[in-house]
Amino acid sequence: MGDKRQLAQILRSELTFLEQGAYRRSERYPWRPNFVFEDSSTCINFFYHGHTEPRPCEECPLIEFVPQDHRYARFPCRHINLTERGETVNSFYEYGTQEELEAALGHWLRRTIQQLEAEESTHVQAA
Repeated sequence: MGDKRQLAQILRSELTFLEQGAYRRSERYPWRPNFVFEDSSTCINFFYHGHTEPRPCEECPLIEFVPQDHRYARFPCRHINLTERGETVNSFYEYGTQEELEAALGHWLRRTIQQLEAEESTHVQAA
């Protein structure tokens, strides 16, 4: 069940990206705000430059965190529930601040990494 371990590693990389303040500044897109998940290497289309078709978001490892009714949205990762109140990346874009979004994202990443590692540990012990 290396999938949980691999997904935890992806989320750890995203957490490092967040903690380094990379969503606050970007050499890649200095003229616009950065989009959570989409503007980090977590996105399966991060290196897409228009030379080929972008990969469908359904292939993204984060899709398992997207509620079923949002999986075919244009940007499904914007609909991941970051808080217990159901606030999503999109919610924060609509009515939150950058600081609130980053705090919720950091908490969600830490909690989800911990859950994935616990699941992986339980699986390894059972094997």
